[in-house]
Amino acid sequence: MAANEVEKKKNTAINKNHNKQSAHSMPADERADKDMREISRRLKRVKRIEADGGLDTPLGESVRHRLTETGTSAFDHMRDPYPMPSEVMGTTGVADQLYHGMDKVNKVPAKLYQRYDVKRGLRNSDGSGVLVGLTTISNVHGYNKVDGWVVPDEGRLTLRGYDIADLVHGATNEDRFGYEEVAYLLLSGSLPSAEELDDFKARIGMRRQLPDSFLRGFPRATYSHSIMNVLQRATLMLYAFDPIPDDTSPEHEIDVAVSLLGRWPRMAAVAAEAYRASEENRQLLVPPAREDYSMAETVLDILRGDEGFSVDEARMLDVMLMLHAEHGGGNNSTFTCRVLSSSATDAYSAYASALGSLKGPKHGGANAQVSHMIDNIAQNVNDWDDEDELACYLTRILKGDAFDGSGLIYGLGHAVYSKTDPRAEVVRTYAEKLAYKKGDDGRLGLIKSIERMGPELMKEVRGTDKAICANIDLYSGFVYSMLGVPEELYTPIFALARLAGWASHRMEEMYGAARIIRPAYNSYMTNQAYVPLAER
Repeated sequence: MAANEVEKKKNTAINKNHNKQSAHSMPADERADKDMREISRRLKRVKRIEADGGLDTPLGESVRHRLTETGTSAFDHMRDPYPMPSEVMGTTGVADQLYHGMDKVNKVPAKLYQRYDVKRGLRNSDGSGVLVGLTTISNVHGYNKVDGWVVPDEGRLTLRGYDIADLVHGATNEDRFGYEEVAYLLLSGSLPSAEELDDFKARIGMRRQLPDSFLRGFPRATYSHSIMNVLQRATLMLYAFDPIPDDTSPEHEIDVAVSLLGRWPRMAAVAAEAYRASEENRQLLVPPAREDYSMAETVLDILRGDEGFSVDEARMLDVMLMLHAEHGGGNNSTFTCRVLSSSATDAYSAYASALGSLKGPKHGGANAQVSHMIDNIAQNVNDWDDEDELACYLTRILKGDAFDGSGLIYGLGHAVYSKTDPRAEVVRTYAEKLAYKKGDDGRLGLIKSIERMGPELMKEVRGTDKAICANIDLYSGFVYSMLGVPEELYTPIFALARLAGWASHRMEEMYGAARIIRPAYNSYMTNQAYVPLAER
């Protein structure tokens, strides 16, 4: 329905149901307020109908029809009914400088960064990160510096001094879930005893349930195609349910972290299910919270519903959570969390900001890009076992002639790791076991071929001898697809796991560094004389 027709119907409904006042004689702002009140009234009625039997009842169908006539529905009522300024007024003419002056105003010549010795992206000229802090939380090792030169080395990831592979294998060898143990280690600094681990899991479990008043506003009232966006807003909503949200004492910080470890998995999974329910025009069904479930089981319980899940599947997801739990203080989302925490803001704001960072395609969205690339390669390479055919297509990708034209083989290369990514080494082992059980070993073989052949092809096409390895993203999308996890949940699951790391870095920044992060920017602009408005 055209926008002007929708507006006419809104105005007609208002005229009939209120004081018969002419829509044209009513101020625009007042008319808009009346429109929104009418829509709100109808939406409240929809919620009552859903509680009494749903929109499929005759009364529900009647309301659904009237909502459609007003240009809204039970699932898109959050969308702004008013257009963006550029949609109405355009972006050229008088607005040309406003919309199109960015290239002239916001681009800094690359040569100036060299002249002023600016560390762009807080990176040194050799690509290594600028040293801005000290930590005892983790160590991400991928190279050595010898006489000022970066020398590639085998990758190592240690959490509080423990090798990540030992932590993962330790839990799986004892036939138990390990993420909660890793989270305890990160938050407390030491491995828990059996009694301490049971107590920690019980504290998380008791926070699985969400307040009824919270659920009334979530997730449908915060409906969005981006689960990360929903998770951000839901986290900020929890601030209102905390009686002392601005308390930054260690006890309260631990309580908030434990609370979110319990609630984020359900919040993310419920948001994903709400999105799918709205797309399929069906009722949202959420199983009751299980306090005895691990984080991995909680996510799969909501996603699978009556279908259920196997122990092998839950253990595979648990491995992914452990591998993503922490990765140093310099990655974008963790550093974002530390920056906000250095200002002594509340925990909810700090974690919401970290989610916003992880949502970015340059950070947390890489696993989905890998999945799309693997799908493209699988469709365009007839024989996955023919290395010559595969090498030819990978070369086309590197030259920008295939897939998305970026010239990148996603899942290869890392900012720190050079020879190996220890997380990729671990996940490959467990992915192989599950793939063979599920009959997905053919696709796994394709991914392993890309891992083996890609680095040499990259060196050949780019003319570089830089050490390149597969990173965890090359395998994570494949693992999630085997588990039936929808793509919109790939990055949120990353966030669920990383919460333990974010919380640890937040507390280390607040109680250890104790100084607000405030780097410098050098201005190179010229001073100008003010010109009166009439003379411009």
